[in-house]
Amino acid sequence: MSDAADTDADVHTVPAVKYHGTGNDFLVVDAADAAGVPDRGAFAVHHCDRETGVEGDDRTGADGVLFMDITDDGGDGGKEEGVARATMTLVQPDASIAEMCGNGARCAAAWVRERTGANVVDLDTPAGVRRATVTAGDDDASDEVTVEVEMGRPSFAPADVPLAADREEPLIETVVEGLTVSVVDTGVPHAVAFVDDVDAVDLDAVAPPVRHAAVFPEGANVTLAADTGDGTFDQRTFERGVEGETLACGTGAVAVGAVARRLGSTDREALAVSPPGGTLQITVPDDGPATLTGPAAREFTVDLPVPEGER
Repeated sequence: MSDAADTDADVHTVPAVKYHGTGNDFLVVDAADAAGVPDRGAFAVHHCDRETGVEGDDRTGADGVLFMDITDDGGDGGKEEGVARATMTLVQPDASIAEMCGNGARCAAAWVRERTGANVVDLDTPAGVRRATVTAGDDDASDEVTVEVEMGRPSFAPADVPLAADREEPLIETVVEGLTVSVVDTGVPHAVAFVDDVDAVDLDAVAPPVRHAAVFPEGANVTLAADTGDGTFDQRTFERGVEGETLACGTGAVAVGAVARRLGSTDREALAVSPPGGTLQITVPDDGPATLTGPAAREFTVDLPVPEGER
């Protein structure tokens, strides 16, 4: 499983655990172990590469590296007994740092639970504190758990997305680079386009011009959605920082629900959104934070070499 297996004994390595949430996969590294990683961006670029990165049973590489620092184990000497706290930093395959990642947060919470035993985890992210609640699998040693994450309140406000400085109104059902999108911030910006069939659109062709459009000074994720009835939606997302489609995107799933409610295509707060990797349960209430619920699965442990020249 390790791309360090055949390296010389003097090569510095750090331990990591591979997780995925509905196919959205991450390498999780303890920040204490990452002290020997002077360039986290270079580390992520090297190990996330889909052709030459870390090898797994099903796929090579990953959608990002989660650097985790547990600051409270949830013991009776902590701020809130039974609630662990950790700082989550997601470094993406292009070396950028993502403000928030729903599936990454679910994987991070599962990792923290394994180390602390706490079923409730407060995650400090650049988008704010996000509380995650972990439900164990069939037994405490299960490789898969269910995690619900509070995702904050979606915002269509231009300053929150953000949109270009001269844009004073939300961008709703507006043509951007040939694609009709509505734009919402769910921790990161998403340009959501509703279509009849998400699989009938060449996402790799239509997404990059929108992702880099001038109206998005910090870029945007591009999400396709299709209403499949009874509060269910199909989803595909081209992720900023990954610079390609991922098998699932939690912030994108919440964005689909937020836009669907904004456009009046559903009045339900509880929805099911299905990216290629599986189905995610979301809630988008009028008077509280959105939530994202789905599985987080541990795949394997691995020792990862620090790229030559970066140690």
